[in-house]
Amino acid sequence: MCGIVGLIHKKSDKNENIGAQMTSMLQALKHRGPDSTGYAVYGEDTGNQIVRFKVAEGADLEGSYDIHAEINERIKTVDSRLKQLGVKIVSKESATEYAHRYEIEFSGDMKKVADFIEDIEGVEILSIGNSLELIKDLGDASVVADQYGLNNFDGTHGIGHTRMATESDVDIRSAHPYWAYPFSDISVVHNGQLTNYWTNRRALENKGHRFSSNCDSELIAVYIADRMNDGAELEEAMRDSVEYLDGVFTYLVATKDQLGMAKDVMAAKPMVVYEGDDMIALASEEVAIRTLFDHRIETFDPYHGEVKVWQH
Repeated sequence: MCGIVGLIHKKSDKNENIGAQMTSMLQALKHRGPDSTGYAVYGEDTGNQIVRFKVAEGADLEGSYDIHAEINERIKTVDSRLKQLGVKIVSKESATEYAHRYEIEFSGDMKKVADFIEDIEGVEILSIGNSLELIKDLGDASVVADQYGLNNFDGTHGIGHTRMATESDVDIRSAHPYWAYPFSDISVVHNGQLTNYWTNRRALENKGHRFSSNCDSELIAVYIADRMNDGAELEEAMRDSVEYLDGVFTYLVATKDQLGMAKDVMAAKPMVVYEGDDMIALASEEVAIRTLFDHRIETFDPYHGEVKVWQH
């Protein structure tokens, strides 16, 4: 059992404290998954690329006396390889010893950059985007938000996930959301189980896509991005996914300026939606949405096989 949330503000000229809003929603779903919490938040597009990556798992820091030297060496190698490719590093930040945020200037092939960086042992890119920043770590929403400064993140929309590990490890690699490598600004959170995961994964791998985990949620991200790369609009790709994916699922997908929701034809996994004039909020349980309001609101449950997309 996991919990998912989504939020989008529809006024294009207005940024909100997305980080704090999503933290309150995710914390309300702590009972659905206390193992890890993740955010995919969309902030201001400065024209540069934001790269979020990790150079170790948090648990690695307790497992080896040499790990700190190894981490420093990995960061030096990242910087060296970016320089080799002609990437300009505009700024660097690190919330932890193992989690890093680079703002970069680069007009070339970002897949080449991602592949070259991920070729470094122990390094994994969490997201690349002009506005997307993907943050995930172990602990509940209050822990992760404090650790990464998310209570002061201004933006337009985002999706998030609280995880109870069932089929994979409790680590950052297996936490949600997932970025659709190597496609900029596409992310997914998912609650459910896919029964045709391996068949579909092999088909996407044969098209040249890579997977960073064995989590079925990542398959949705890669599938949606692949369809959009072939020319499909987000809503079209999501409608196709309802037929393409077998199992029980509810998922949310975010792009640079859209938020989408899809439920399988059995509608076995919960989702509640609030649609207002200025804001759309979605969550596995209504209690999460109600943390955003101090007055009575009306919500609804999507029907089986339903797909909806909202624009910022």
